[in-house]
Amino acid sequence: MKTIAFFNNKGGVGKTTLAYHLAHMLPRLGFPTLAVDLDPQANLTSAFMDEEELERLWDYPKEEAVTVLGCIEPILQGTGDIRMPELLIPSSFFGPWVLPGDLGLSRFEDKLSDSWPKGYNNDPAALRATSAFYRIIQGAGAEVHAKIALVDVGPNLGAINRSALLAADYIVVPLAADLFSLQGLRNLGPTIRDWRKQWQRIKEGASVTFDLPSGQMSPAGYVVLQHAVRLDRPVRAYEKWLRRIPGEYRGAVLGEPEGDAEPDEHCLATLRNYRSLMPMAQDARKPIFDLLAADGAIGSHAQLARTCGSEFRLLAQRILERCGLL
Repeated sequence: MKTIAFFNNKGGVGKTTLAYHLAHMLPRLGFPTLAVDLDPQANLTSAFMDEEELERLWDYPKEEAVTVLGCIEPILQGTGDIRMPELLIPSSFFGPWVLPGDLGLSRFEDKLSDSWPKGYNNDPAALRATSAFYRIIQGAGAEVHAKIALVDVGPNLGAINRSALLAADYIVVPLAADLFSLQGLRNLGPTIRDWRKQWQRIKEGASVTFDLPSGQMSPAGYVVLQHAVRLDRPVRAYEKWLRRIPGEYRGAVLGEPEGDAEPDEHCLATLRNYRSLMPMAQDARKPIFDLLAADGAIGSHAQLARTCGSEFRLLAQRILERCGLL
């Protein structure tokens, strides 16, 4: 199973929307998918479930591993190791399996921060905590025979995201065409390279009886989202940022000379802003490309929903190629 994390230091770029739609598209291409919510805001979970379902989910006793928080509760309490998920939710016949998040996951931040330096001393408890997300994802994926796990994380460089990204084979960076996303790249790239180097040193000195992540975290490319479109081309206000993204990505994320490249091989897709279709899809609890006339997708909306399906199919195929699965 390949694990792909969607991450940007800048929030509000459409990261969760991207993960949600790809989680629905990949199974249609023959790749059973596990969607994992490791963002303490639990936005991906709320995309799959309505408020009543969320209330029931989060009211479960903490000793039941129905969310990621339940899985790590023994580590938080210092009473044991991870629990494997007891509840994986198939969102639809053609949908992904979902490992739900929990707002209480933020409690794990301090534990992970404290565990990281102790890992250099081969502390088993510290290494259990640091590798918890990896082992949960691998176990859950094996249970449902997933070929791909998609991991949504929050927009920060904290300890939770460090452990979440350690569990990832590949990282896809969602971007908006603006200054803030470029600054996010400048923060993200060097930090990931530092985490990768530090983890390799920790892992070299580790001797434990449980599996540890490789810490590969290979950049798979970036996706530009939420840009405005006029005649199928970005409006002028975004053009200068679109031109700067390829160089910034190569320099900050890959550590390569920036230079110029046309077309940019690292750009997986440039996706349009679907405007009113997004709230329509949220109300229907389905991806945009599944909207029907009964959901309100008629006329130009229906055509745009079909366009969305084509764009996400191409994006999914490109990601599969980057991960060596096609």
